[in-house]
Amino acid sequence: MQGLDQDRHALLPAPSGRARSGVVTPWEAVRGRQVIDLAQPMRRGMPQSPNHPPYRMALERRHGDMNRPDGGSAANELIVTGGHVGTHVDALSHVSQDGLLHGGRPAGPLQSHLGFSDLGIDTFPPYLGRAVVLDVARVHGVDVLPAGYAITPDDLDRAASGLTLAPGEVILIGTGWSRRWSEHDAFIGVRDGTPGPDEAAAHWLAAHSPAAVGAETIAFEHIPAGRGHAVLPAHRVLLVEHGIHIVETMNLDPLLATGAREILLVLNPLPLVGATGAPVRPLAVLA
Repeated sequence: MQGLDQDRHALLPAPSGRARSGVVTPWEAVRGRQVIDLAQPMRRGMPQSPNHPPYRMALERRHGDMNRPDGGSAANELIVTGGHVGTHVDALSHVSQDGLLHGGRPAGPLQSHLGFSDLGIDTFPPYLGRAVVLDVARVHGVDVLPAGYAITPDDLDRAASGLTLAPGEVILIGTGWSRRWSEHDAFIGVRDGTPGPDEAAAHWLAAHSPAAVGAETIAFEHIPAGRGHAVLPAHRVLLVEHGIHIVETMNLDPLLATGAREILLVLNPLPLVGATGAPVRPLAVLA
């Protein structure tokens, strides 16, 4: 991406004229627009859910370990990670209720040591389209919602005021929590919890039939103080009951700072066959 700076924002190249017959091509329509990277950087020791194996990267081969006859050398790394570490998308196979996945399908016959034969993250269709940003923190006049705050349907109604929420699009919820990414223990929220939609708010989201929902926290939904990830009702409502994908641990800080309420979103997780989730690098294109 041209013009990428140290803050991982970009400006697409300036327009170079209209297409023939006066029709604006898709690439011309986005030229000159600001692009914001909504993914958290992946590194060893980053905050993550205690329910998943951690991210590890090691430089397996260093320059000079092997030199080619012409003096060339290559370095490469070994990466080991869980599918739900860093900014990632939950597949519909990620959560079951009473042994059943989305659509009432028994989980047992679909799962093996190779993963899931269906409903894995490889079945997620790449998303390119409109997303609405519901900044609940701004509704309350704060930069960051308090730890353990339960977002209600009323909060979402207020944040969505004046916006049209269309089926098949994406809804992003701003809590300001990505501003606490550097506070490892606080970000995870084991002691004090994290802000997020409660069960009623999950039903509010599902009623709008989005393709996916996303937020900044480690588990998307409300985590009460001292409870950890013991019960995750929003995951049940969204993934199992309604087949709505969840994007977690997004870096919405730079997007919320712009005040944008509608964006063009690019969302395309790694197609890990049979996996219950995969890392993603969402991109927001501002109007």
